[in-house]
Amino acid sequence: MNMTTVSSTTDAATLDQVCSAIGPLNESAMEAARARQGTLTKPAGSLGRLEELSIQLAGITGTDIPEAPMKSAVIVMAGDHGVAAEGVSLFPQEVTPQMVFTFIGGGAGINVLARHVGADVIVVDVGVAAELEEHPLIRSKKVALGTQNMTQGPAMTREQAVRALCVGIEVAREQIDAGVQIFGTGDMGIANTTPSAALTAVIAGGSPEDVTGRGTGIDDDALNNKVDVIKRAIAVNQPDPRDGIDTLAKVGGFEIAGLAGVILAAAAARVPVVIDGFISGAAALVACAIEPKAKSYLIPAHQSVEVGHKTAMNHLELKPLLNLGLRLGEGTGAAMAISIVQSAAKILAEMATFADAGVSGAKE
Repeated sequence: MNMTTVSSTTDAATLDQVCSAIGPLNESAMEAARARQGTLTKPAGSLGRLEELSIQLAGITGTDIPEAPMKSAVIVMAGDHGVAAEGVSLFPQEVTPQMVFTFIGGGAGINVLARHVGADVIVVDVGVAAELEEHPLIRSKKVALGTQNMTQGPAMTREQAVRALCVGIEVAREQIDAGVQIFGTGDMGIANTTPSAALTAVIAGGSPEDVTGRGTGIDDDALNNKVDVIKRAIAVNQPDPRDGIDTLAKVGGFEIAGLAGVILAAAAARVPVVIDGFISGAAALVACAIEPKAKSYLIPAHQSVEVGHKTAMNHLELKPLLNLGLRLGEGTGAAMAISIVQSAAKILAEMATFADAGVSGAKE
């Protein structure tokens, strides 16, 4: 059995080190970028969110005119959930490993969209409930064979939660060392909208009824059951909303933890992270509960159809770039939004100023 084993002391030290390295955005770089936006050949503010993104990128990178982050990677974390036994998904758990092999075969939605924007797809087994055949395109970082059924107790131990967070940290660092300048987050795990809704309810303060959606397309009876499952899980475990790791361990998932680790490591390295939909949003809630300064490094890709995603984004005070009715996950929305971030950087760097172009500016 190929399980990732690192001492809990080492993992805790790694997590503390990463969190302590996360600082605020560089205000002087942001001010310089803001000033340059005011000199470009356009009415002030006419490029809206592109202008805002370019200023955020300056703050993240600490560079007045940041280069477009062209080397990109979408990290797809895969894990299974014991709560699937409660009938919360239309699909059987066997789909998770099947989709992992679809990802590495290049045939999934995320592969198509990542190819379109030139992003690598990095597939990580952090907790699939099956022993996967070894493959060079699968990062085998399995913490356990899926989580436990959270209606009967914690989904994972605190040590497992920290280990899964560190899996994300390790993968992100590996990619940063390879030159990655911007991340997208993606997920795979049958039933993972259930722990995502539970995390959103606890951390963002929404009621289970208000943050629980239909996931794979369940009917009304199944939706009512799903809400009841989440209520029971929260009641049984009593997660502490002030403790992101406690909440993650009790009602979270391994792939959600892995994505939260990616977010924290990227923020520590001053690398932007484009977060996908509901599951990535839950991971962002966890990451920011652990270290609030990580929020400044997040770029929300799109507004998911899943109802709880809006609650998560409102809690984090983030406004998604796109609204295309997506609910697939995998990082599909993140891949599309990476190109928007690249466009924002290019506007700041490559657009002519009024002085450069000999164009008259606005009247005084």
